[in-house]
Amino acid sequence: MEALKQISQLPISLSSLIILISATVPLSAAAELGLTDDSKCGCYLTNGGESRYFARHRFFDFRSLSEYAGVPATIRDAETTAGADETSAFFTATKWTDFWTLASWNNSNSARADASVLMVNSPNNVYIEANNEPDPSSQTWLTLRTQRLPDFQTAAEIESASASYKYLSLRMRARTVGARGAVTAMFTYRDADSLADVQESDLEIRTNDPRNLVHYTNQPSYTDDGDDVARATVNATMPGGRSWTDWAVHRMDWTPGMTTWYVDDAQVAQIAFQTPRDECNIILNSWSDGGSWAGNMSDNDAAYLQVQWLEVVYNSTGAGPEAKRHGAGSSCNRVCSVDQTPQRGRPVMLWDNAAASRGGGGLVAWIPMGAAMFMVLITSGLLG
Repeated sequence: MEALKQISQLPISLSSLIILISATVPLSAAAELGLTDDSKCGCYLTNGGESRYFARHRFFDFRSLSEYAGVPATIRDAETTAGADETSAFFTATKWTDFWTLASWNNSNSARADASVLMVNSPNNVYIEANNEPDPSSQTWLTLRTQRLPDFQTAAEIESASASYKYLSLRMRARTVGARGAVTAMFTYRDADSLADVQESDLEIRTNDPRNLVHYTNQPSYTDDGDDVARATVNATMPGGRSWTDWAVHRMDWTPGMTTWYVDDAQVAQIAFQTPRDECNIILNSWSDGGSWAGNMSDNDAAYLQVQWLEVVYNSTGAGPEAKRHGAGSSCNRVCSVDQTPQRGRPVMLWDNAAASRGGGGLVAWIPMGAAMFMVLITSGLLG
C-alpha cells in the first residue's frame, strides 16, 4: 500500500501525459459499448482542463417527481421552523438520506460578525416544485428557498451526510431567481477552529449583483482583520451572454492543488491558491443574514436556488453508505465517463480492460491491464 501511495504522488505532468495517451481511444469504440450502469464501472474519467479519475458516482434527478411536488407555506416562527418535518417522502427515502441531510442550524453564534438578522435553516424550505413554465425538459425541480420575515430570515441548506470527500467533480443544472439581498451557493467545506484553517471551494451567486456575475473562491477570502485575500477569488461572467437566472450546468472540479469551475462546459475560473487539502462536506444553500456580503432583503421578499439535477463523481476516504453504494472499490479495469454520455445520469463505458484480459475484445485491448491500473494510480486522487 505504501508503494501505491508513492505512485500517487508522482508529478502532475506525468499524470497529464497518461491522460493524453488515454485520450487516443477511438470515439467510435466508445459508441459500440454505449450506455452502462455504475455497477459495471471501476472508475470515472472526467474531461476538461484538469481531467482526473474518480472512484464513485451519484446522480440525483429532480426533473420528474410530480408525486412529491408541492410548495409548503413558509413557517413564520423561528423555533418552529428549525424543527419542521421534511416537505415530502422524497426526503425521507434512503436514496436521499444515505447521501444528504437537511440543515436546521442558525447563526445565533455570530458565524458572520456583521450579520444583522437572525438566520434559521429549515427543512421546510427544501421541496420539490412543479414546473408551470413551458419547459419540456423538466416537470419538476428541487427548490431551496430563503425568505425575509419580520423577525428573522428563513433559509435552506442541504449537506452531505459524509465529510469524507477528498477530490470530486460536482455538477448541477440550476438557476437562481428571486429578490435582491440573497446568496445561493454550491461548495465543499471543512470547518476549523480558526478562519485561516477553514478549507472551502465555492461558487456563490449574489442576487444584489449583475445577473451575469458569479463568484468563485477557495476560502477564506478575508482575514480576521477584515482584509480581502485577492488571490482567493475570481469574479467571472457567465459565458455566452447568459444570466444566472437561466438554466445552466454549473460544475466544480476539486483536484489536488487546483479548483476549476465551468458553466455549460466552458471553463470560467481556476484557482490554485489555498485549494482544499483534506476531506470535506458537500453543501448547497440559499440564504441571507443582512450582512455586507448577502445584503438585506425587504420584508417578505424571497429568493430561490432551483435545481433540475445534481451529479458528482468523487473519491471518499470514508466507509459510510455513500462509499459503499456501488461497490466500485479501487479497481479501475473498466473506465467510464459521465461527460461523454448521451443520457444524463448514466455513464458510458470508455474502455474495459477486464473484457480484454478475458479475450473479450475490450475497447482498448491493446492497453494491458497493468498499464490501465498505472494510469489510475498516478493520478493523485483515487488513492486519496
